[in-house]
Amino acid sequence: MLTQWAGMGLLLAVGTVWPSVGAAAILEPILSAPANGATGVVAAPVLVWANPTAATSYDVYLGVSSPPPLVASTTATEYPSAALSPGVTYYWQIVAHKLAGTSSSAIWSFTTGVPAVGLGFVPVPPCRVVDTRGPAGPFGAPALAGGSARSFAIPQGACGIPSTAQAYGLNVTVVPRASLTYLTLWPAGQAQPLVSTLNSWDAGVVANAAIVPAGSAGAVSVFASGPTDLILDIDGYFDATTGGASFYSVTPCRVADTRNPTGLFGGPEIFGGQTRDFPIPSGDCGIPSWASAYAMNVTVVPDQSLGYLTVWPGGTPQPNVSTLNSLSGKVVANAAVVPAGSNGTVSVFATASTQLVLDTSGYFGASGNPGALSFYPITPCRVADTRNPDGPFGGPILDAGPARWFTIPASACYVPTTAAAYSLNVTVVPDGPLAYLAVWPAGSPQPLVSTLNSVDGAVVANAAIVPAGVEGAITVYATGPTHVIVDINGYFAP
Repeated sequence: MLTQWAGMGLLLAVGTVWPSVGAAAILEPILSAPANGATGVVAAPVLVWANPTAATSYDVYLGVSSPPPLVASTTATEYPSAALSPGVTYYWQIVAHKLAGTSSSAIWSFTTGVPAVGLGFVPVPPCRVVDTRGPAGPFGAPALAGGSARSFAIPQGACGIPSTAQAYGLNVTVVPRASLTYLTLWPAGQAQPLVSTLNSWDAGVVANAAIVPAGSAGAVSVFASGPTDLILDIDGYFDATTGGASFYSVTPCRVADTRNPTGLFGGPEIFGGQTRDFPIPSGDCGIPSWASAYAMNVTVVPDQSLGYLTVWPGGTPQPNVSTLNSLSGKVVANAAVVPAGSNGTVSVFATASTQLVLDTSGYFGASGNPGALSFYPITPCRVADTRNPDGPFGGPILDAGPARWFTIPASACYVPTTAAAYSLNVTVVPDGPLAYLAVWPAGSPQPLVSTLNSVDGAVVANAAIVPAGVEGAITVYATGPTHVIVDINGYFAP
């Protein structure tokens, strides 16, 4: 069986064993990232390679000519380069020093991209863009056929999104006709990436948030592995021309939990058919009153079947959108970027009684304040998959209890070391019941928050905006053994 490592240009046979060699044998280092011939590479890429035999050190050669000049020596199998010039082709090579002598890799090349323009967030009243259960049309029926893709030109919809928008804050809901292994969104006009947005193996109604870069004509493409109806709601877009809001990250923090004693951010639970407001800046998470939108994780613990729950700006009419669904009555989480309403409030409506948990990892607000970050969309890319062979971004499976770091700038997704937060999609493939999984900045104490839940052991995905920690890493903790898949669609940086 062959396994393709996304973005690394390396094809390995699973179970391959390197040939037995004697002390005098010298095998060359194997380059992996940036891929040979890659374009649009970030200005400060991390060079990554592997070595099939023991080495004491490596010489790194990097430059604009071939063969390239020597720039550093290291004992690691990766090298974070200094900032490189934009739009320039670079060549690189690794020479390994071993007891038996030296060996040289092939010479690879890559081309850096033109510096991206940071984008600001423009919140909009939550609005339904697509519903394939409706009449036939560019934003209605037919449903997605299994094994095929369909594109939706978001600016041409009824939600007033301008053609200058370069990424969208969406809520994606599927109503499958059969088992749906996965569904993927990506910028129209690009090749379908090796990522997924959500999964519904049991054909249940599932929702997940997604920040999706705009493609050709502002469209996004959607692929479904099985037949399903699709609903796309939008709560904002990212643009470079409208003076949008900056992002400010905070240590992940629990804003509200109705399982706690009665109070402004505690009990009682959300009663079916009723609305409750939460004034987010009045909580304990350090969110200022001038925030224009919140990056939230919304979790429900229903008393029974929950048709849907909606979160929207307080003080405005309830929109025809949904945030999450739990028809089976199980614990469900979904991320959401929620615009701030009157006095910074958000309103919550549930069709049936449920406990509610609100966590936050940051907020959007006026630019120019300390810590302001812009959004940089990238082609959706797989950062880590523990189902792959053991490695920094592969196996082993995440065990119950011990946490694991993933240093995202060292991955094959060309994320710069300047990134201060990431827009991720996290998927779990548990061995059994998984009470919760949490993701937070590496090097910080584990916060009292959760990212997703799979109490029945099902494959579950959830979006998350996660601040970067030590060396740009994130930490992942699970209460039970589970495989973890991390995809990225953009990052926030100064």
